[in-house]
Amino acid sequence: MPRVQLIDVEGNNLGAVSIQEALAAAEAAGLDLVEISPNSEPPVCKITDLGKLKYASQKKAAEARKRQKVIEIKEIKMRPNTDTHDYETKMKAVRFFDEGDKVKLTLRFFAAARWRIWSSA
Repeated sequence: MPRVQLIDVEGNNLGAVSIQEALAAAEAAGLDLVEISPNSEPPVCKITDLGKLKYASQKKAAEARKRQKVIEIKEIKMRPNTDTHDYETKMKAVRFFDEGDKVKLTLRFFAAARWRIWSSA
């Protein structure tokens, strides 16, 4: 006969009991029998209100989502002939680091053949 480790409403360990006894105890208390740890031997079940348990887990998950920080990647594009003032302006990206964002710096180089002036002499 399968057995489970039973925890009552107050959190007291009632030991290993049969599933029928656990269900009867939960029904007598007017609550639900919830499997807490299915992988242990024997599985651990607790007598609790399933609606309250779900509500508490949803509130905990919502609080965790509210506190998480979304990391954005800010991109700065520069060329080798960028003017000094433009360079200084773009280097104000330090504030991105202070805000916890990541910064991607892109240096754009062009091939010399692209800028070659052709003459027909």
